[in-house]
Amino acid sequence: MTIVKDINLSVERAKPVSLVGPSGSGKTTLLAIMAGLDLPTYGSVKLLGSNITDMNEDQRAQIRSMDVGFVFQSFHLMPKLSALDNVMLPLEIAGDIDAMEKSKLALDQVGLSHRVRNLATQLSGGEKQRVAIARAIVNKPKILFADEPTGNLDNKSSAAVADLLFSINELIQTTLILVTHDLSLAEKCRDVYELSDGMLL
Repeated sequence: MTIVKDINLSVERAKPVSLVGPSGSGKTTLLAIMAGLDLPTYGSVKLLGSNITDMNEDQRAQIRSMDVGFVFQSFHLMPKLSALDNVMLPLEIAGDIDAMEKSKLALDQVGLSHRVRNLATQLSGGEKQRVAIARAIVNKPKILFADEPTGNLDNKSSAAVADLLFSINELIQTTLILVTHDLSLAEKCRDVYELSDGMLL
């Protein structure tokens, strides 16, 4: 079964772009291929100048850990860890001796310096997504992939998270690739790409 086909897409560095389209149109699959989480059956993908379709999984994982951040609709936080520990976790796994300092800075950047010791279960949905964003930007990634980042939030929290993503895009000059059903959010991006039945319109 072909999910996406005949896609030719280039994204300019440090710019926010969005992928829109109905459910099942291939948005999430395209994002996963762009990020090297999945591989296309044919064609090639260049991520930060490297042809990741010629790399093995360990090589792709190394690029992702160094230069790529991810934010998902589901927050993927460890419920029994604090906000700070959730952000620190991938850095500690990587052996980063500055994990705590970097994580506190990232939480401050998303407006949660007052919640660093709170467990994930003690946070609101909007706060959980802010922790997830802090974890995604803690290494100042060159590319931030966000898959329906406001999908589980109420209108007020959605607006706050959206504003945060665009401010981070400017603050650390990261390229933002945003998958969303929200056209008003998508249209805040420099470029909007619409998918239908796996093809760019």
